[in-house]
Amino acid sequence: MTLRELWNGEKSMFGGWCTIPSATTAEIIGGVGFDWVGIDTQHGLIGYGDMLQMLQALAVTNTPALVRVPWNDPGDIMKALDAGAAGVIIPMVNSPEEASLAVAACHYPPRGYRSWGPTRAALHKPAFSPSSANDDVICAVMLESVAAVDRVDDILKVEGIDGIFIGPADLALSAGLEPNMLNTDPAHIRRIERIAQACKARGIVAGISGNPKSLAHWHEHGFRMLGLLADSFLLRQSATQMLESARQGGRDERQELNRAGYV
Repeated sequence: MTLRELWNGEKSMFGGWCTIPSATTAEIIGGVGFDWVGIDTQHGLIGYGDMLQMLQALAVTNTPALVRVPWNDPGDIMKALDAGAAGVIIPMVNSPEEASLAVAACHYPPRGYRSWGPTRAALHKPAFSPSSANDDVICAVMLESVAAVDRVDDILKVEGIDGIFIGPADLALSAGLEPNMLNTDPAHIRRIERIAQACKARGIVAGISGNPKSLAHWHEHGFRMLGLLADSFLLRQSATQMLESARQGGRDERQELNRAGYV
């Protein structure tokens, strides 16, 4: 099933997240069964060459890939799409004007100004055309500032926005709060709920990242695009737990040997 088909449905779409520049890691994450996987070229350590190989690795697992580009820059957006991304996540969109620029970069004329050159995007799609690409591409913009929330209704009026992805940490930071993805400040929560309500009113997919518990909460508020924790976090978390368990096991083993009189 294509990402567009998932997008046009009603089910939750759980996403993995890659920040490590590795095709192998991307293939592992893609093989888990996520509905989509995000390749983070904004805050991740991933360059263009790494991104291309990760897109190829995810294609092996038949997992749609979304690339979070570094900024709302047409060149970055078009290169990610030409490399085969099913869509892009565009950070720090704060106004309708910025949203319009993002949408235009994602679409070929007459809907936008994307330049023709789908080097890998068309490689395995004999029927690839400007029209089919325009229909299939996913353009998700990130609202992650108080200023963006204040203009959310105007931003959502921009034709061609497929989804709003919230950056909880940056949204909190812009309000003078701790940049914590799980911030529970009441005003912060109200801003997120405000975005969800606006998306629901216009039939636009709302997305957010977090852990399973927080995502379950936000799903109840209408979020369908649900991004789970990044590969780098999962690796660190698992390694930390394994080390703590080993050390604890070592202490327990020594205590048992002491009680038995062996040491």
